[in-house]
Amino acid sequence: MSFDNELLQQTPDRFDRTFILNRREWLKLFGAGLLICAVDARALQESGARTRSEEENAPRGIQSWIHIGSDNRVTVFTGKAEMGQNIRTSLAQQVAEELKVPIDSIEMVMADTDLCPFDMGTFGSRTTPQMGTELRNIAAAAREMLIEMAAKPLDAKQSELVAFDGTVVSPSQHRSVRYSDLLSGQQLVRVIPDDPELEPAQKWSVAGKPIPKVGGRDFVTGKHQYTSDITRPGMLYGKVLRPTAFQAALSSADTSQAKSLPGITVVQDGEFIGVTAADSTSARRAVELIKAEWKAPEQISDRELYDYMRKQSPATAGAQLGERNNSHEQGSIENGLASADKKIQATYTVAYIQHAPLEPRAAVAEWSGDKLTVWTGTQRPFAVQDDLARASHLPLTSVRVIVPDTGSGYGGKHTGECAVEAARLAKGAGKPVKLQWTREEEFTWAYFRPSGVIDVRAGAGKDGKLTAWEFHNYNSGPAAIATQYTVPNQRIQYHPTQSPPLRQGSYRGLAATANHFARESAMDELAHELGIDPLEFRLKNLEDPRLRAVFQAAADRFGWGKGSGAVGIAGGFEKGGYVATCAEVKVNPSSQAIDIVRVVEAWDCGPVVNPNGLKNQIEGAIAQGIGGALFETVHFEQGRILNPHFSAYRVPRFRDVPQIDVVLIDRKDQKPFGAGETPIVGLAPAVANAVFKATGKRIRSMPLKQG
Repeated sequence: MSFDNELLQQTPDRFDRTFILNRREWLKLFGAGLLICAVDARALQESGARTRSEEENAPRGIQSWIHIGSDNRVTVFTGKAEMGQNIRTSLAQQVAEELKVPIDSIEMVMADTDLCPFDMGTFGSRTTPQMGTELRNIAAAAREMLIEMAAKPLDAKQSELVAFDGTVVSPSQHRSVRYSDLLSGQQLVRVIPDDPELEPAQKWSVAGKPIPKVGGRDFVTGKHQYTSDITRPGMLYGKVLRPTAFQAALSSADTSQAKSLPGITVVQDGEFIGVTAADSTSARRAVELIKAEWKAPEQISDRELYDYMRKQSPATAGAQLGERNNSHEQGSIENGLASADKKIQATYTVAYIQHAPLEPRAAVAEWSGDKLTVWTGTQRPFAVQDDLARASHLPLTSVRVIVPDTGSGYGGKHTGECAVEAARLAKGAGKPVKLQWTREEEFTWAYFRPSGVIDVRAGAGKDGKLTAWEFHNYNSGPAAIATQYTVPNQRIQYHPTQSPPLRQGSYRGLAATANHFARESAMDELAHELGIDPLEFRLKNLEDPRLRAVFQAAADRFGWGKGSGAVGIAGGFEKGGYVATCAEVKVNPSSQAIDIVRVVEAWDCGPVVNPNGLKNQIEGAIAQGIGGALFETVHFEQGRILNPHFSAYRVPRFRDVPQIDVVLIDRKDQKPFGAGETPIVGLAPAVANAVFKATGKRIRSMPLKQG
């Protein structure tokens, strides 16, 4: 079998795959019970599968399933992946709330392409607003159907019945019937309505509570399995020969010494060369014996990065991207600046950084005839299924991707390179193969958070009102590029870089971190020029009541304006979440070392589903943000990463984590939004602004510590 080599270096953004579970196959697996299907009838095709154009940003309807078994236990299926964000618990809470069952009766089946409905992936803070809402709709519809079914056996009017604790109850008759008894021996498929009646957030009794993490004991005892823990009968271990530099082409390869070793299988297909062995050490030694010659082109170093990005960005890019909301202009920048009493002009830079997940990429691949099953840690199981099907020239029905809980992703595990490599090795060896990337491979061959250059010009009057705002982002991306401040004259443009020097892709918060860093730093600079308190200046130019509220909440908890310490403030909005961050720092006068002492962050994403889980998300984002703010940076030269290990790549340590205080604004009257990404965006500008307060020196680069 030949494989498609081009997939190894792709970062796919396509969402062109759909899935409808075959009902008979499903019932073979799970037996009789209530099967709930949400179907977008407009998208059904004669083939029985849905199709989606590449231009659509998100599915119009997400198929979802709930199964109620004969033991009254509930199985919920979702294509979302668990990556440490504890989404298993909060999704189960929302189902329990609407279906009126105990949360410990729910089992979540997640991210298995043979069992779960199609899902674009776990990214973009979409799980709570999209999948959570969809599962609530389905659970609510199931509840109403069960009440309808119970009317006859309870000899009562449907309007008199209520669902409670996995039963339908007739309060007037003091009679009840369990869900499973209503469904005994039946195989029912129902299409849910578009707008089932949901439980208002004000009346939540399960959702909205700090429910402990589902399966928490297994996580802390090490019983819970990740991809790297998976074993299969007769399994071998794989290792792949890597190029000496990015964009390198293979000139020649002598594999004879590796092939001469006992128990070693060499798999070669074009420039792909790998080995399998009974253990990982033998596989590594065999690869080291392969004599390969590579040719790589001249490439820049990180010292030339920012000039390169400007030169490689078309001057007309912003205008060309206007249709995709990456460019915005209103009023006259020239007139706005001319009328300003104070003006600033500054350039901010953001370095490439690595995702640095606790678990590097790993995959276990197993062939059974022409059926391929791969266990791998990914945020997009169906996209990886696509990759495997295309690479191995198989129909989608012959490829299954199973995602064990993944040891963090942060946007870095959208792609399926490791899965494709493992599948190739397993096909060549004729046995299951586990492939685990080393930390150096993860730091080199995975993609990076994009670097960026951002130019800002802005002006304001003596009254503290903004008059002009010009903002140009080169390469790092358009996420959260629009300002939330009221300003009559604006020019905002994103300029993508052609041929970026490193492979780049999604990272927690995308470009929102870079754009908030530049915007909130510039706002602080302008406030300083005007001699106005930074919080007061922001509030003078903010109309959105929810954004004003998080600024005020963070400031009140922090004690803003009540001391003379080195403090800074920043905030913003992205993906439905409102955030404000206050930070206090200490700067060593001699070494200029920056220590973050205290952080207060206020957060509003609508109704809170699990306050403990939400606080954990926010605290984790702040801790991760410390690295990008203070010291994380990728050094590279001539297509090689110069710091591909934790010994040379600094990430936050326990001693770096400050006192963190999270203020949750629980808005039960609003729609829910996710919190996986936006809480990270306020830390870096708040710290940079605090450093300026401490030293009088404005640092306009991330990381703030250089060298």
